[in-house]
Amino acid sequence: MAVTHVAPAVRQERAAVDSQIAEAVCALLVRGDRVAAGERFAEIVERHQRRATRIAYYYLRDPAEVDEAVQDAFLKAFVNIRSFRERLYFELWFTRILVNGCLDRLKSRARRNRWIVPAGGNDAGREQRDDLDRRAALEPSPEATLLQAERRAELMAAVDRLPDRQRAVVVLSQFEGHATRDVAAMLDLTEATVRVHLFRAIRSLRRILGTEHWFQQEQANETGHA
Repeated sequence: MAVTHVAPAVRQERAAVDSQIAEAVCALLVRGDRVAAGERFAEIVERHQRRATRIAYYYLRDPAEVDEAVQDAFLKAFVNIRSFRERLYFELWFTRILVNGCLDRLKSRARRNRWIVPAGGNDAGREQRDDLDRRAALEPSPEATLLQAERRAELMAAVDRLPDRQRAVVVLSQFEGHATRDVAAMLDLTEATVRVHLFRAIRSLRRILGTEHWFQQEQANETGHA
């Protein structure tokens, strides 16, 4: 399962710009100028909106809820921007906020579903989801290189069956192409724990999907961690 990583130089340059903007936002907030701070923070939103929407959709699959989750994550990041420290890339810090928010929404959804009996399909919602699926498949993202179009739905359904943390590790490392150390920072886990979650997730996905090698790149890694 090939993964496309961002070149270190590009990533460092992007992180430097994020840090500069975050620093400017903090300075404006200290001066009490929330309007100007919001305007500067909008630059960060523009830089990360597309990626954030893609990640949230991996979890939630409902366009309306995806939009809410992304907006909530950006709002929380803005409110807590002064707690951001440059030792952690803004992208990783923000992704931790986003993923935790999505996991909370999934837990709330599960609690609601215990008490709600479905009243039938929602055609409008289904059309929105299908449209977002098509657009996601056309994006030049790591996912496009990982999945065969005709099997994408099957794989995503299998990922949905994973425990929360395993799903988070698969999404961030295999679909978004982040290194193990970065996934560990996003999820506030050790690198060893991330590797264990990934190993167990891939083993479960292979069992669910059959013997086909969906995650070819991890074959050697799996042997090393078995």
